[in-house]
Amino acid sequence: MSMNLEKKQKSLQPSPPTVEKASMLQKILGWASIISVIIGLYLIFFYAPEEKMMGMVQKIFFVHVPIAWIGFGAFFVTFVFSILYLVKRKRIYDTYAYVSAEIGVVFITLVLITGMIWAKSSWNTWWAWEPRLTTSLILWFIYVAYVMIRQMDGVWEKKARLAAVFGIIGFVDVPIVFMAIRWWNTKFHPVVFGEGKDQSGGGIEPEMLVALLTMIAFTTILYSFLLVRGVSFEKMKIKVEQYKEQVRESIK
Repeated sequence: MSMNLEKKQKSLQPSPPTVEKASMLQKILGWASIISVIIGLYLIFFYAPEEKMMGMVQKIFFVHVPIAWIGFGAFFVTFVFSILYLVKRKRIYDTYAYVSAEIGVVFITLVLITGMIWAKSSWNTWWAWEPRLTTSLILWFIYVAYVMIRQMDGVWEKKARLAAVFGIIGFVDVPIVFMAIRWWNTKFHPVVFGEGKDQSGGGIEPEMLVALLTMIAFTTILYSFLLVRGVSFEKMKIKVEQYKEQVRESIK
């Protein structure tokens, strides 16, 4: 009789969540990231010519620009999925928005760091309160606040709604960062790919452009890999939380 009771209790207990294996997409993106960064580094240091004024230091341009673009792209993904969450109220949209915001914060942090290294070599100062740097720092603070909101205690629905508002409002600063050097005519940041009404900037050598586009491809693939992997990890965390809740209910 006791054995039957034990079997019945075990059958009522929720099954623990299983560890999700890496999908084929994750594997493809992971290998593509490795291959593309190897090609990109070769193009940067052996194919693209050195800039006459700055020399080897200018090579940081091939890292600084791509991570900035993808950082902005990550915040755009957060912006889109934040809107979708507020409209549909589906947790998967909130998950994509959160993971993309975390990745974006990492990328923009690297943008600020590489920017300061470049500034020290080019302007002989680590920081200048010029429009693009200032608006980039404001953008970083906005999305750090977004991530901090998600780390607070409380019901996830409330945190998700507040974070979604931050994700939408914060994205307004992205086009401001991009247009800052055009609107305020800063002397620090030169316009490379567009200036004035005809959008004719200084331009770069074809070999440099190839290296730049390759690194943009690499950072895009890397972001995609991190997003897919991060969403998979968040799904697992949600399953664990649900399992814990089921265990608590079964004990009562």
